[in-house]
Amino acid sequence: MTSASPTFTHGDLHVSSLSTGPIQENAVLVWGPEHQGFLIDPGDEAPAILAWVQEKGVQVQAILLTHAHFDHIGAVQPVREALSVPVYLHPDGTDLYRAGAQSAARWNLPFVQPQAPEHEIAAGQQFRAGSLTLTARDLPGHAPGHVVFVAEVQGQPGFAVVGDTLFQGSVGRTDLPGGDHALLLEGIRRELLSLPDGVAIYPGHGDPSTVGQERQSNPFLR
Repeated sequence: MTSASPTFTHGDLHVSSLSTGPIQENAVLVWGPEHQGFLIDPGDEAPAILAWVQEKGVQVQAILLTHAHFDHIGAVQPVREALSVPVYLHPDGTDLYRAGAQSAARWNLPFVQPQAPEHEIAAGQQFRAGSLTLTARDLPGHAPGHVVFVAEVQGQPGFAVVGDTLFQGSVGRTDLPGGDHALLLEGIRRELLSLPDGVAIYPGHGDPSTVGQERQSNPFLR
């Protein structure tokens, strides 16, 4: 059930996403001109993800997780083993991460419980691969420990990988354990709507958008 988006270019940086699994979660691959980059939220269908990484010719330096809902971590273990890379997660997401198999079972979905992440993510932490730099920003509300990753292009914010915080015309659901609607909206305004209108957003489900488009037309942000 995979479906790949085209590669989007921002200056000399590139972004591609691959929708996997029955919930159609978007894994996101980000890389620079040296073909070094990061894989964000490998959610399902590890063989398809590995073939996609190979097709793009990206040397993945690490797996970064926006949050730990099961549909965002289902391919973590086989992918990390195949690529020999570490996994990063905000410490507030640890409980969700450990409960991945239990959560997937409620949906009657197969799931490989990943081993613990090697490293934690903190607000303001920077991840570098060649000339690519991603900066983590805290944005809980959809899930504990949720973060977004913002990339600079030519010294200015160019795009953001936003997980399940902000979607085209919607926002992340907050009726799951640990959800907080007011906290989510506060974080979106602080961490995403503070960015320029032209900044692209790549969500965990659905199509890309821009900060400006969501600022003007997203009914949840009015």
